[in-house]
Amino acid sequence: MTASSSSNAQQARQALADRLAELCRDAGLSGRDLAARCGWHPSKSSRIMNARTPPSADDIQAWCRACGAQDQASDLVASLRSVEGMWIAWRRMERTGLRQAQEARAPLFERTRRFRSYSSWLVPGLIQTYGYTEAVLRAVQRRRVEVDDVAEAVAARMERQRVLYEGDRRFAFLVEESVLRNGTGGPDVQIGQLGHLLTVGTLPSVSLGVVPMRTDRSRMPVEGFWIFDSAQVNVELVSGYLTLTQPSEVAEYADTFAELAESAVYGADARTLITGAMNSLG
Repeated sequence: MTASSSSNAQQARQALADRLAELCRDAGLSGRDLAARCGWHPSKSSRIMNARTPPSADDIQAWCRACGAQDQASDLVASLRSVEGMWIAWRRMERTGLRQAQEARAPLFERTRRFRSYSSWLVPGLIQTYGYTEAVLRAVQRRRVEVDDVAEAVAARMERQRVLYEGDRRFAFLVEESVLRNGTGGPDVQIGQLGHLLTVGTLPSVSLGVVPMRTDRSRMPVEGFWIFDSAQVNVELVSGYLTLTQPSEVAEYADTFAELAESAVYGADARTLITGAMNSLG
């Protein structure tokens, strides 16, 4: 994870651990005392209180019983669920295949009215063609998913794209120029995708910016991310999927988006970069 993602998730884990440690102290128990009451190895309570080992929901229930604080168990379990939702490893999210992971995000896209997306790797999913999506998800499936439900996952992503044309929504997409030239899916797929970007860029609800490759950049590329209204940021990293809801974290990504947007070109200049990439493919 990046420093931002790891610090955010770790802070949340530490806050939960601190609350459990406080319950233990308020009950006049040592960590060893609590472990004995719960029937655990003595080191387990220490690992939980120091945020080295995350507790399970059952662990929290047992902890609260041992401390005589059963009334706080439900709130602490809810905090645990929130912490777990911040960071989800791909192997967990995709253990049943890719379709479910695609469908699970649909409600978030449907309730959002302002989308901001920055990508340094791939064309964002909302503006991908069928062939490009198929190439991307097939590569993902081959690398890390045993279940082959790529066709169903592609269909789910295509269905999600209807938000581009429904309701009063605004979309701002930023892509690095290198995204236009990464060869995803081969020349035919790439040419079709670039042509689709030219079309999508004309939609009145869409702003499409390309950050040009240059030697004098003041803002370097970062991990790709989505901002949903001002409520949530999602970041796709090599090992997993990060959800940020802390206002300070959301604001940090919004500021980064604004800085990258200042470096991008739009309109005719963006179309020139896109058509240049198409021409390089023949």
